[in-house]
Amino acid sequence: MNRRSLVPSMSLLEAFEASARHGSFTRAAQELHLTQSAVSRQVQALEESLGVPLFSRYGRKITLTEIGAGYAREIAAALIQIRAASSQVIAFKTGVGSLQLAILPTFASKWLLPRLSDFYAHHPGVLVHIHSRIGPFNLLQSGIDASITAGDVTWPGMVVHQLLEDERVVIASPKLLEKLPLKAPEDLYRHTLLGVSTRPHSWMDWFKTQSLSPKQMQMGTLFEFTAHLIQAVVAGMGVGVVTRVLVEDELKSGSLVIPFKQSFVGRHSYCLVYPIEKEKYPPLVAFREWVLDEVQKNQSQKN
Repeated sequence: MNRRSLVPSMSLLEAFEASARHGSFTRAAQELHLTQSAVSRQVQALEESLGVPLFSRYGRKITLTEIGAGYAREIAAALIQIRAASSQVIAFKTGVGSLQLAILPTFASKWLLPRLSDFYAHHPGVLVHIHSRIGPFNLLQSGIDASITAGDVTWPGMVVHQLLEDERVVIASPKLLEKLPLKAPEDLYRHTLLGVSTRPHSWMDWFKTQSLSPKQMQMGTLFEFTAHLIQAVVAGMGVGVVTRVLVEDELKSGSLVIPFKQSFVGRHSYCLVYPIEKEKYPPLVAFREWVLDEVQKNQSQKN
């Protein structure tokens, strides 16, 4: 087989990918600033080149065939990588560009976003695109340049910068404590303990640090997002254990309190992670230097 037949033109691939994503030649044409008939002809040319139907056509309606759906997934990922690579080349030339950053949503809203205006003040030519991620994903195939996540510091093939330790504290609403005081760790046995599904062992770890048996714990709701846990604790639904930096605003306003001085370092640190080949990518260099400086400021203020 001719190798060139295995590498269709970008115009054909973009027409197919947009049509697959929208499920419509018309909407794909609007996105690509082409006519509907032009997009239809490009998709048909791609099908003829590959020798397989990628869409089933029912009048004006189109649906992906089984092989078309698989091809669409692969092509979409490849186009993301091509666009990211092109953006990276342009950024190296100009020193400006964009950074695709995956981040835990609560850490983004509570820690990063309130500080990000300072980054833009120092780096007006760099645009940071925020992508919320709470579970594992393939950083190399996602089109994402870097990720701020919580985990261990061993990431094969990746550069890792530890940002913050996961200092975990018990939080409660003052109104709830008026009804059920927390004067000693043992008093937690009388409270409903709320948690986050991604960190199911937090309460067990806290009880163990206090040499208390976790068998008498009264576990309540597990939330998908830490932000929802924090809101539930503010509302008095129960008591939570969270990373301290995520509740600084609530502690200052008085909507939450830390009833015990005892804290512990969680199993996972917050880290900036990126592929080694991105190490000198100018937007990432600018962001990395800035975020590490912000972490240093944060530590200095605590001390």
